[in-house]
Amino acid sequence: MRVTVDEDRCCGAGQCVLLAPEVFDQREDDGVVALLDGKPPESLHATVREAAEVCPTGAIRVDEEA
Repeated sequence: MRVTVDEDRCCGAGQCVLLAPEVFDQREDDGVVALLDGKPPESLHATVREAAEVCPTGAIRVDEEA
C-alpha cells in the first residue's frame, strides 16, 4: 500500500489523524494533513482505507498496488 495526500484539498477535519495517528498528523499552523508514513505496515491498512473513505474532501489517496 502507498498513501498520498493532496494538501490543497485538505480542509483540516482531522478524521484521518483520529483514526490513524501513526500515519497522519496535522500541521499546527493551519490544520492541513501531514503524511507521516506513506507506506504503512499491513496492520494499519484497514484503518488507512477507512481514513481515506471518511475524508470529507477526498484528500487521501490509497494505492493498493504499491
